[in-house]
Amino acid sequence: MLEKIKEAINCLDELSQKKKFKIISHFDTDGITSAAIFSRALKRWGKGFSLKIVKSLDEETIQELGEEEILIFLDLASGSLEYLAKKKTEVFVFDHHELSDGDKTKIPENVFMVNPVLHNCEAMSAAAICYLFAKELSIENKDLAKLAVIGMVGDLHEKNISKAFGEILSDAETIVKKGVLIYPSTRPLDKALEYSSNPYIPSVSGSRTGVIELLRDAGLSIDNGKYKALYELNKEEMTNLVTAIMLRGQKGGGEERLIGNLFLVKFFNKLEDARELSALINACSRMDYPEVALGFCLGNRKLKEEAEKIYLNYKQSLVSALKYVSETSKLEGKNYMIINARDKIKDTIIGTIASILSHSPLYQEGLVIVALSYNENMIKVSARLAGRKGRNVRELLYKAVVPIGGEVGGHPQAAGCMISREKEGEFIGELKKVLELEVVKV
Repeated sequence: MLEKIKEAINCLDELSQKKKFKIISHFDTDGITSAAIFSRALKRWGKGFSLKIVKSLDEETIQELGEEEILIFLDLASGSLEYLAKKKTEVFVFDHHELSDGDKTKIPENVFMVNPVLHNCEAMSAAAICYLFAKELSIENKDLAKLAVIGMVGDLHEKNISKAFGEILSDAETIVKKGVLIYPSTRPLDKALEYSSNPYIPSVSGSRTGVIELLRDAGLSIDNGKYKALYELNKEEMTNLVTAIMLRGQKGGGEERLIGNLFLVKFFNKLEDARELSALINACSRMDYPEVALGFCLGNRKLKEEAEKIYLNYKQSLVSALKYVSETSKLEGKNYMIINARDKIKDTIIGTIASILSHSPLYQEGLVIVALSYNENMIKVSARLAGRKGRNVRELLYKAVVPIGGEVGGHPQAAGCMISREKEGEFIGELKKVLELEVVKV
């Protein structure tokens, strides 16, 4: 894939003599960090460009893009090749999402794609691909490695540290430590637990009393006027904390779902939890402020303050949404749960809610969680797999969408689609049939 990146650099250099670049990137953490890395690298390279952040990519959005510029897609477009083929301009795609078997052999002549899926490479996020591009351009871009780490963590690549990810972690001088996957791991533990929504801990998240009781049960007390930060705990303290959390509702997946890698990076000259930074960036975009998220990634201190305010409002929105989910009726079957939030939860956070639930100790590993939310005349559908083992939710969504029409994207553990609101009942019916049929097959 590195050879493909070098080829992309040469092609872009040659084409830039005649045209400027237009970058189109996804609005989640991986997309925003990709945009920050790529735009900073292009600026240092002396290339002219414009930038557009989008929630999703459909035929209409692609049609609206002009053809006087070279189009560069980051963290999206692998599933839109038939539409890109119609553009009368050069198109570059830096993405990591799956392609259908047919698309792998039918990449349009006007499309230059860099995607690890095509080269049977190790899994990596778009931010990591963009960082490899930037580093290949100039070693000066090594300072962008921390953004790639945040993008990788934001796109759930933190479980297994591959060779490429390991090198990026080294470039970013990241501190990696095993611990409970509660963030921020750099803040006092009582505060981190109280505001923890991912994982959501029954009777603890959102409850100051519950937090104090849990810490007491774990044998953790105030030291020098405050509780330790998570990354400061020793092995015995960490074990006791895990036990106390598991006693509060853990149903399946065991300890392995609570323990993982903590990534600490220097950001704004302060040691920060990459997972927390990822959540903040994601929050800004999902509250309709992607430009603030981008400015934060690029080191703008004024936008840092604004981003932190947005993040606080976002966390309050999540708490309200989770409360709604806990109180509303759900369609439940063997190893699946469908939540139809309609207009009660914003479409921009429905995916986050599904992810939070999938990481909660309340739900058994292998449970398929599908959440729906209105988006004007469309419905945003987000599917997640609780734990890391189970059915391919992207394939499940695809089978449910085929009869009614729609576009599906994502990964085996996390996927989404958009459908027409008028197809709401029909889609839910098809989805239930697919989910129940798949259980029978298993």
